[in-house]
This record gives sequence, C-alpha cells and structure tokens, in this order.
Amino acid sequence: MQVSLPPNGGVRRRKDEQVAADAAEIRNALVRLRRTTGLPVAFGGLVESGRPQMRISELSGTSTVALRALAVTSGSGLGGKAVALARPCAVADYSSSRQISHEYDAPVAAEGLRSIVAVPVVVRRRVRGVLYGALRTVQPLGDRVLSAAVEAARDVEQALVVREEARELVAAAGPVGADPDPVSREQVREAHAALRALAPRIADAALRAELLDACGLLTPRQPARVTLAPRELDVLACVAAGATNAATADRLGLRPETVKGYLRSAMRRLGAHTRGEAVAAARRAGLLP
Repeated sequence: MQVSLPPNGGVRRRKDEQVAADAAEIRNALVRLRRTTGLPVAFGGLVESGRPQMRISELSGTSTVALRALAVTSGSGLGGKAVALARPCAVADYSSSRQISHEYDAPVAAEGLRSIVAVPVVVRRRVRGVLYGALRTVQPLGDRVLSAAVEAARDVEQALVVREEARELVAAAGPVGADPDPVSREQVREAHAALRALAPRIADAALRAELLDACGLLTPRQPARVTLAPRELDVLACVAAGATNAATADRLGLRPETVKGYLRSAMRRLGAHTRGEAVAAARRAGLLP
C-alpha cells in the first residue's frame, strides 16, 4: 500500500510548530527562574539545528532589544562556553572577565548586564539551548541562584525529552491503517502504550495534554461508544501491547493489585469477561489502536 507523503510545506510547518513549542518551554523557564531567584533579567534560546550556534530568542525583564536574535557561536562568550563545555558557566563581571572571550560585549553592555550565569539545556548528551540569568551589578551569584538556574534548565530538558519521545513513537508507528501487516500493528500498539504510560509522569498540564493528543493520533478516528477512566485506559493499553499485570504495574508506577482493580473496572464497563475480550471491545469502541 502506498502512503502519500506530506508536501514540503507541511513538513516545514510541523518543524516550525516544534521549534515554537520548544521556544515556549525556554520562555516559561525564564519566567520561573526570575520568580524563584529575584534576578531582574533572564534570557535564552535554542541551538540552531545543524549549526554550531545558539540564537537568543526569549527575553524576560530586559529593557532593550540588544540581545534579541543574537547568534552565539559555540565557544564564544559566556553562553558559547556553556554550549562547548555542556556545563553551567558564570562570571561576576562580564566586561572584565578573563574566563571568556568578548565578542558580545556591545549588546551585553547595552542591556547593562554585569553578573551573568549561563546554563545549557542538555538533551540526550546534546546541548539544545541555553538559559541565562543576570544582574546589573557586579557581585558573585550564589549557590541558590546557580541551583535554581540548573533546575530551570532541567525542567526544559524534561519537556524536550518528552516531546522528542512522543514524536519518535508516533513516527515509528506510522499512520494507522497505512500498513496492515501484524508487525506494524504491534508497533502502533507499543507506541500507544508507551505514550499512555509516559503522560501521567508529566507535571505540566499543557505538556501532558500534548502527549495525549499524540497518543490519540494512533487510535481509530471514530466516536467511542464506551468511556473509560484515564487510568483504566492506561492499563488496558499496556495489556493490549502484551504486558503482564506485573509489567504494567512497573511501567505505570502502580501496585499490581491496583492494576488488577483498574482492569476489572475496565472489563465491567466494556461488558467483557476476560482481558482479551476487554482489549477487543476497546478496539471496536475506538479507544485502542
């Protein structure tokens, strides 16, 4: 069966949407960083795909646009040093520091920044972005500020990892119905179960909803005649992918007895007497791939 590929415009649009979503994570992290530390200024951006540089796109608390769209090359300046070393870097006085090169002194001076910390966002051993926090006075940034900056970067890292895993799972499974062979069907079911298991571990409600939307791409496009609670569907998705109760409990972070309870409840709602009947009924209802 031939599967029509989306036009280049559709591919570019999805990539633009992905970049925008990732940039939003940077922006939200900067707001949290300022709130938790009291730093007056925070800014950051993503490493450009296929290029050894990071572009500053998100500003919080700045009074000028001097830093906007600034391209920071790996190894250059404070942020470039953080990218090259893949670890946090800080200076108490940017303009006079001998620890960094000074290609970006002009925009930094225009914003009036002196004490700065730069923390890389590292995803799967690759630097994906940088978060900066800054003061307009010369003074060392304490451990509390450094720890908060690292924590903000980890929040972004988690969000990017989750999005990448969701994209990879959906891409690996392919569109439902595109290839009816058994191997492809099992890939879809595994992807669906993995997404369902991943979603409850995400604290960010918007990101969790995004994951569940991706999960929905793997299910048949038909109205569900039966409604299952989210945890009932999580358990049933794992069962449909071939997991035992013990494996399902481990994947979902539940006790085996709890898994059995959700499974019994799902079977009752679906009018099924066995696990197999429940899975079949859920598929007929459009709840499972």
